[in-house]
Amino acid sequence: MPLTPLDIHNKEFKRSLRGYNEDEVNDFLDRVIKDYEVLIRQHKELEEKYSQMEEQVKNFRMMEDSLGKSIMLAQETSEELKQNARKEAQLVVREAEKNADRIVQDALNKARRTAMELDEVKKQAAIFRARFQSLMQAQMELLKSTEWDELTDARSE
Repeated sequence: MPLTPLDIHNKEFKRSLRGYNEDEVNDFLDRVIKDYEVLIRQHKELEEKYSQMEEQVKNFRMMEDSLGKSIMLAQETSEELKQNARKEAQLVVREAEKNADRIVQDALNKARRTAMELDEVKKQAAIFRARFQSLMQAQMELLKSTEWDELTDARSE
C-alpha cells in the first residue's frame, strides 16, 4: 500500500544518541509531505484527464465508425444513383430512337404519298394536255374546213 501524506506526518523515528537534528528532519518531512501531496493531487488530476481522454477517444472511435459507415452508405448510394442514371439514360435513348424511327417512317410515308400524288397530277396533266390538244386539233380542222368558206361565200352573195 502506498504511503500517504498522513503516514509521513505521523511517522516517528527512534531517538538515538548522536541522531539527526530533529528540527531539520521535521522541516524536511514537512517539505516531503507538501511535495507528496502535490504529486498525489497531480496524479489524481492526470488520472481524471486520462479517463476523460479515454472517453474522448472512445467517442472519436464511435464517430469514426459512424463516419466510415456513412461514407460507405454514400458510396453505395452514389453507385445506385449512377446505375439508375445509366438505366434512365438508356431508356431515354431508346425512346428517342423509337421517336426518331417513327418520325422517319412518317416522313417516308408522307414522301411516298406526295410522290404518288405528284404522279397522279402528272397523269391528269398529261390526260388534260392530250384532250386539250385533241380539242385544239379538232377546232383547227374545223377552222380549216370548207364549211367556213361556204358560210363566208354565202353571206357575200
